[in-house]
Amino acid sequence: MSRLLEVDDLRVRYGKVHALHGVSLRVERGTIVTVIGPNGAGKTTLLGAVMGLLASSGTIRYDGADIGALPVESRVAAGLCLVPERRELFGELTVEDNLRLGAFQRVRRGERGAANELGEVYARFPRLKERRAQLAATLSGGERQMLALGRALMAKPRLLMLDEPSLGLAPRIVRDILRIIAELRETGVSILLVEQNARAALGIADRGYVLETGEVVLSGSAAELAGNPRVAESYLGLAGDRDQGTGDRAQKNPKPETRGQERVK
Repeated sequence: MSRLLEVDDLRVRYGKVHALHGVSLRVERGTIVTVIGPNGAGKTTLLGAVMGLLASSGTIRYDGADIGALPVESRVAAGLCLVPERRELFGELTVEDNLRLGAFQRVRRGERGAANELGEVYARFPRLKERRAQLAATLSGGERQMLALGRALMAKPRLLMLDEPSLGLAPRIVRDILRIIAELRETGVSILLVEQNARAALGIADRGYVLETGEVVLSGSAAELAGNPRVAESYLGLAGDRDQGTGDRAQKNPKPETRGQERVK
């Protein structure tokens, strides 16, 4: 399995404030990698830097090439796509118009069939087909998240970055969204998932990183992190209880890499 994204020693500052301190991570092709951590840890900043929305230092390699100097538009054209926490939909446009905008760059490049892939998105999100003539501003929270994901898929991303896709959604809708994210992996899309719902994120991810105050403090397979006592107590609400969920099956795995060790192999 080859690496699609390699981030090394990534640093971001907001004026005199250091938001990221030498963050390194890897995303293999066709896998889901999750980044968990508390509010203010730098998770959204990490995605913004990889997408080129924020100035940063360090190395960002995508598909073997250094993309650190590329503008956002070029990164999108190369197959990177970010679904931000606020979804950034065009509320005054219909669902279908929002979806078509997702394929805008592909249409501009003259790709055949780029505007005719609505059927695939509607097949994955039947609710959007039902609401296709409805204004985006009138959708429920779950429907808006589906629309944001659908619009991203219209761009045919190779690396899909998701910022808190479960935020503010009912548990049933969260399960649906995460199921869809897991299914996308089966289509070959690589996913970098930032999520505060650590239990849910580790449940679908292949690998994970714990980010605290701008630094990676733990990393390993999703099972390893789910079985780590520190992660369980701080993020899974499983202190002293290892007999439920992923924690039980993860106990058999070695401890994840910690700060000061080689974080990624």
